[in-house]
Amino acid sequence: MADPSSYRPKPGQIPDSPGVYRFRDEHRRVIYVGKAKSLRQRLANYFQDLAGLHPRTRTMVTTAASVEWTVVSTEVEALQLEYSWIKEYDPRFNVKYRDDKSYPYLAVTMNEEFPRVQVMRGHKKKGVRYFGPYGHAWAIRDTVDLLLRVFPVRTCSAGVFKNAARTGRPCLLGYIGKCSAPCVDRVSAEEHRELADEFCDFMAGRTGTYLRRLERQMTAAAEEMEYERAARLRDDIGALKKAMEKSAVVLADATDADLIAVAEDELEAAVQIFHVRGGRVRGQRGWVTDKVEEITTGALVEHALQQLYGEETGDSVPKEVLVPALPDPVEPVQEWLTGRRGSNMSLRIPQRGDKKALMETVQRNALQTLALHKTKRASDLTTRSRALEEIADALGLDSAPLRIECYDISHLQGDDVVASMVVFEDGLQRKSEYRRFQIKGFEGQDDVRSMHEVLTRRFRRYLAEKERTGEWTDGEDGLDDGLDGTVLQDGNGLKDDDGRPKRFAYPPQLVVVDGGQPQVAAAKKALDELGIDDIAVCGLAKRLEEVWLPDDDDPVVLPRSSEGLYLLQRVRDEAHRFAITYQRAKRAKRFRASPLDEVPGLGDARKQAVLKHFGSLKKLRSATIDQICEVPGIGRKTAETIAVALARTAPATPAVNTATGEIMEEEPDTTGSGGEPVATGAPDERRGQET
Repeated sequence: MADPSSYRPKPGQIPDSPGVYRFRDEHRRVIYVGKAKSLRQRLANYFQDLAGLHPRTRTMVTTAASVEWTVVSTEVEALQLEYSWIKEYDPRFNVKYRDDKSYPYLAVTMNEEFPRVQVMRGHKKKGVRYFGPYGHAWAIRDTVDLLLRVFPVRTCSAGVFKNAARTGRPCLLGYIGKCSAPCVDRVSAEEHRELADEFCDFMAGRTGTYLRRLERQMTAAAEEMEYERAARLRDDIGALKKAMEKSAVVLADATDADLIAVAEDELEAAVQIFHVRGGRVRGQRGWVTDKVEEITTGALVEHALQQLYGEETGDSVPKEVLVPALPDPVEPVQEWLTGRRGSNMSLRIPQRGDKKALMETVQRNALQTLALHKTKRASDLTTRSRALEEIADALGLDSAPLRIECYDISHLQGDDVVASMVVFEDGLQRKSEYRRFQIKGFEGQDDVRSMHEVLTRRFRRYLAEKERTGEWTDGEDGLDDGLDGTVLQDGNGLKDDDGRPKRFAYPPQLVVVDGGQPQVAAAKKALDELGIDDIAVCGLAKRLEEVWLPDDDDPVVLPRSSEGLYLLQRVRDEAHRFAITYQRAKRAKRFRASPLDEVPGLGDARKQAVLKHFGSLKKLRSATIDQICEVPGIGRKTAETIAVALARTAPATPAVNTATGEIMEEEPDTTGSGGEPVATGAPDERRGQET
């Protein structure tokens, strides 16, 4: 491990101008490439106190043994040089996107005398026009098969083409009219190239011209009573429209744009790109990358733009690129893209309308890609075993934690405080064992106290189960804490002999809490108070993904590529998802609350019937018991109960006539000539009216 001060440049040696810098290790290998508007200011950030650096940056500067730089005249040149060096040196600490597959393209070899339509993968070649990428090669072949009826361009290989020219006989496609057969001189090279140009124009989105031309030709043929030719043109139009239907219309017809979305966590990021040409989604692709450096979403977008357009020119760079966040600064990137395109282009964040809606779709695809990538890693048996072993080694456990429980607290500004418990067994989710808690011991926001309460309740129930079954004989009496706020999730779990579910029968080997030292200390205190000393406790802090242990002043930092860290992250994220889902459900239920909810025996159907009959909760409150009895299905006893419930929740403030300013003892009839009362009811009452 090198000391950065050993290779730090002398003061004043670094120029205050745009440039690109390279960090090299002791073997002279380039390990990081970066660009800067001011080399002096940027490089100074790397040579500050190591304790103030991000862990990944700290690892990079201590791995490096030297730094060098190249001065350029503009930030655009710096952007281009950075891209070239990343491609050349493949530095280990730079973000490197990797395709989740090798996507196929529809390619037209315009660099040949007789252009050929074919499926191509891999690096793009000069002089070849590409369309896509497509999800599957068969999708390209289906599209080409439809278009060859109208644009009979050559699709055969060079060997087949030469053999047909030698024998004077075209291939099968030439006989059935799906190839113009330039191999036997049915068309000249110029005529065939014109067909290829029209094919490319149609694939590029300029579809209206050809459809209108064919429709005019079909109409003219019908008027001249050339019905067979008109029928062929009709079928050609149908083939083109069918080919167009394979790409959904998502934006205006003239829109050419690429939409880029990013889904990320602390260690990885997934990028999804939709290619829209002529208002239709013509292609889609995605990448996943390890975040080996501290990086923002805007910087991830910048790297994605370099990856996408670093070797593209002309129309391959669209008029518009929509992104979730702009690079900082954005001007050099936009100027660079404009130079690649050869004309003005727009790089922006969509704010409203169809483009924003489509961006949300791209974002969902990115989230799914990242989730699928993590799931694939987690589902592998070998990977799971290695993850559990790494956790055991890092935490000093005697054996791998085959059952892990994770707890998280969720609330909204101290209201509707809830907690979640998720269970992973052998590295996989055990949803039938998930539990949800309502915090009942106190009011307000206190995550530490909430964590202590939840752990106490969960393990009191565990001790009670052990005592009831005879497996635990030293427990105290009265261990039942009245867990009315604990909710089962996803089934009944395992059953006792009497058919009741075993809610907390099995202890974990490891308890994980979402948080740092305070939450870990609260969890450990709860276990100590119950006399439980054979369950390990740790916490996972979100900011730097540090693992905290009880009574330790320093966290355990697992390697960035550790499978154990990936597993702990998945456990923590699942607990957070489960907790916040429950918290939102409780909040929504509270917002929909109504005084009629307190009436025993009054179901949703009769509640709606009562509200529909009177029109509002205000009119219902002013109704007599006899008037309430007029509602079908409401008897006198139920009407009396409704009246009592409404009286109990009557507004504490008097109603005010806004027309006269008069304070009235009773609520005015909103159907009369008087003004509307202002905010006269409790919040729950007003919500009941809205409902």
